[in-house]
Amino acid sequence: MAIVRHRIERGGFIVFLALITVALLAVVYSFLGALLWAGLAALLFQGLFRWLLVRFPGRRNLAAALTLLIITVAVVLPALVIASMVVEQSAGVYTQIRGGQINFATYFEQVHNALPERIRGWLDSAGFGSLERIQSRLSQAVSSSASSLTQRAFSIGANAASFLLSFGVGLYATFFLLRDADRIGPAIVRTLPLETDVAQRLAHKFVAVVRATIKGSGVVALVQGALGAITFWIVGLPAALLWGVIMVFAALLPAIGPAIVWGPVAIYLLATGAVWQGAVVIASGVLVIGLADNILRPMLVGRDTGIPDWMVLVTTLGGIDLLGLSGIVVGPVAGALFITGWRILAEQRGVAAERDEESEGTASDAG
Repeated sequence: MAIVRHRIERGGFIVFLALITVALLAVVYSFLGALLWAGLAALLFQGLFRWLLVRFPGRRNLAAALTLLIITVAVVLPALVIASMVVEQSAGVYTQIRGGQINFATYFEQVHNALPERIRGWLDSAGFGSLERIQSRLSQAVSSSASSLTQRAFSIGANAASFLLSFGVGLYATFFLLRDADRIGPAIVRTLPLETDVAQRLAHKFVAVVRATIKGSGVVALVQGALGAITFWIVGLPAALLWGVIMVFAALLPAIGPAIVWGPVAIYLLATGAVWQGAVVIASGVLVIGLADNILRPMLVGRDTGIPDWMVLVTTLGGIDLLGLSGIVVGPVAGALFITGWRILAEQRGVAAERDEESEGTASDAG
């Protein structure tokens, strides 16, 4: 009876923990994004916090506050300024599209007419001889995207109070996560309902992928986007900062990369007679933007995260579709933990199979 009662009580406690966890997630649902980025910031800037803690021994509150101040001045404020400029340029592009100053269908037709006759013949035979449908769809897609971005910007402005509240919660949580990370991390690993070595391997993989995604892929994408924006500004392309931001998101995808942005731009410039501008874009894309990844990524985190490029692409796109900007990190982390979990299971089954074979061999020798 005692054993049965113990199992019932333990099962009831597990059910209670599951229910209260779901309840807590429901309560803080509005701030999950802010809490996620607070945790990522605390993880990424833990080295800076420890460096400050060495300079101010025993003053963890001061070190955490200084780290938070540096994050705000060096990361948050520039990001807000750039975001406001991008929204302004997006609204301007949308206005020009509605007014007819920018006509992507016309640009597309200019590129088509500038192509060699053989390529145009191939396009005609493939069913692209009449460009009205392509032009219409292209204009609609660009106009819809710009309209959606502008509407989202207005939505953010209308919900400024909610944004500021989430932002304040994120900064507040970052302070405590920085200060108490030495206790919070090991405590989470200990309380996971997993074997100790399995929990530690999953935790190490989580940390490695988060750092690789933000410190590696994120920083590299920002650098490539900045280089692209500078290149577009040099050649006189309108809304250069907007195209640079688009290049940042393209650079996060391993199978796509920033070439999907600067490549069509270079083709258009060359096809419309802007030869030196197109040559500058190609030279910058190949020699500067393209090499930034090869130079910076090994310096920051190295390349081996244990995730195939195709899974990084799929999980990043899926994460963005499901969670928005947070999916850039959550997607690859989910993929990495998936691979690591199945790898651990395979290793455990392999060890169990070896033990069974050894026991069978010992029994046969004894017989």
